[in-house]
Amino acid sequence: MATWALDAFGNDYAMDWAQDLQEYKTLELLETTLDNVIDSTEEELEAPYAAEALAALEVIARLLGKPGEKDPSTEEVDEWVSSCKKRITPQLLDKARLAFERIVSESSELRQLWQESEHFEDWQADVAALRLRVLGSAS
Repeated sequence: MATWALDAFGNDYAMDWAQDLQEYKTLELLETTLDNVIDSTEEELEAPYAAEALAALEVIARLLGKPGEKDPSTEEVDEWVSSCKKRITPQLLDKARLAFERIVSESSELRQLWQESEHFEDWQADVAALRLRVLGSAS
């Protein structure tokens, strides 16, 4: 995986996902992406699914009016968010909570990859900050 930053869109999987987002006018891709993480029956959550889910979670944060740092690479995502007229439902937030739990679990390949790097604590802090923006609490 080509990764160049800690943030949700700092890797190839997330940027490819963001391009796909442009094809949607609803929250369907966000929900499907979170479902891929939540409903996976694999013992280990594969890194691409976790990376895409973090991108979806960042979009949810932006839809909630709690964006992360502005980045030229996410300009199209920000435009999509601005034009999206859909509201985040409690059910989608429940899925977000479950997805966060799976992404940071010991069985997450993405977590394992970051754990092997010198930036693991920074990644954990970035995911925790995203979780706070999406769910509003650490729990």
